[in-house]
Amino acid sequence: MRLAIHSTDRIGISQEILSVFAQRLWNIKAVEIESCLTYVHITEKKLLFATVVDALLSIEGIKNCQLIDLLPAERNAKHLTALLARIPDPIIDIDHLGNILAVNNAVNNLCTHKHIDFVDTNIRNYIDQDITGLLTLDTKSIEVNFIGTAYIADISPVVNKNQISGAVLVLHSLNTLGRQVALLQNTNNQSIDNILGQSAQINTLKEQALRFAELELSVLISGETGTGKELFARALHEKSSRSKAPFLAINCAALPENLLESELFGYASGAFSGAKLGGKPGLFELACGGTVFLDEIAEMSVYLQAKLLRFLQDYTYRRVGGMKELTANVRIVCASHQNLLELVEKKLFREDLFYRINVLNLNLPPLKERFEDIRLLANHFIQDACLQTNQQGIKLSEEALFVLQSYNWPGNIRQLQNILFSVVALASQAIITGEEIQIALSQQSLTKNDIIDNQSSHVHDWSSAQAEFEKKLLSQLYPLYPTTRKLAARLNVSHNKIAMKLRQYGLT
Repeated sequence: MRLAIHSTDRIGISQEILSVFAQRLWNIKAVEIESCLTYVHITEKKLLFATVVDALLSIEGIKNCQLIDLLPAERNAKHLTALLARIPDPIIDIDHLGNILAVNNAVNNLCTHKHIDFVDTNIRNYIDQDITGLLTLDTKSIEVNFIGTAYIADISPVVNKNQISGAVLVLHSLNTLGRQVALLQNTNNQSIDNILGQSAQINTLKEQALRFAELELSVLISGETGTGKELFARALHEKSSRSKAPFLAINCAALPENLLESELFGYASGAFSGAKLGGKPGLFELACGGTVFLDEIAEMSVYLQAKLLRFLQDYTYRRVGGMKELTANVRIVCASHQNLLELVEKKLFREDLFYRINVLNLNLPPLKERFEDIRLLANHFIQDACLQTNQQGIKLSEEALFVLQSYNWPGNIRQLQNILFSVVALASQAIITGEEIQIALSQQSLTKNDIIDNQSSHVHDWSSAQAEFEKKLLSQLYPLYPTTRKLAARLNVSHNKIAMKLRQYGLT
């Protein structure tokens, strides 16, 4: 029987309540006292509530008495237990000697093959490190092996009167950490359906990517810088059966050989000077069940190429400085803006590795070969730029669009995005003119040859090139200047010449 006894705030009233119970030899299991409230847990089974109330009313200042289900401390403990049970990460509470005081349900769920009673045993029985030697006033994270599985353990000390009385260990699985890293790398709109483009090349690539996503084979994505290789790699992952697992990307050109090796394969404890205690997992370990994207694979050293080839044979590896053989369940997607076949011929890239990663291939076209997508891309980037610069209603003029479509785009889609952002940021009117685009392009162009017609590499002779230019120029400007005289004035030629050219190209 648990009671909540309400009373006035009088000194000694709680003692009088307990004296009444003691005089009647009622066994009290627990007592909690608050201002004007006394909670009592009585274990007498045959005791009637009415009998208790009659005994308490003899005390001056007693207002009323109620039956309750739990004492406050019991209720808080129950809520805490329910909270810990909902936390998916294993949590272990130990004393300063490593004896386990409590665990949550996630710890018990680790032992699917047999039941282990963890409480009142020592954590050394289940872990491969001396945790007690790491108990300091600072919270630290190390890699541990708990019951044969690798985790990252967050060790938080429990301090009582400036003395460390124990610690709380929270175990994070490497796959969970991989998903967290993937979220940090994550960008919105990664689906194949959100890749902008209506040209025949892009539609074909989307169809190929959808087919490739269903397969578990390695993919090589080639294309110039800025064509969206990582975007296609992420879209492949999102449409695959691995979409719920991590997608982790690394640029092989961004790190020196030794750092790239440890980032990919991880390292064991004490592998080198400055190595973290307990070691560090690599991307292959963190991305378990998911996809690893190796950008600029051509920049990888010959030594790492050989190690990657060995890994791709059976997906087993060892950490740097480690002895234990590990297995990674990952899909490899590689990308490069260089011609790998030429590098193979020059002995700068391993031929056997090239054929290992080039099982499936996506070759992304440069922007100059898909000029029909420029309008769609430009409108999208202008809309994004308006949101970021708090502007509204900015649009491209047809003349500005013509300039964009006539540019060579050495930096491809990334350069187009940057150009439009700068133009929108500096815009003083709602319509972006061709002159504004020309100024922005001239500031970024390496040579004057960049501003050329994007079909010039496909012309056969001078006459056909001239005719193609005239037709495109007139088709762009005629809707803006819909009479021969207006168009002639715009181009500073006779209206008879304009009328003749319009008839010649079937634009009237």
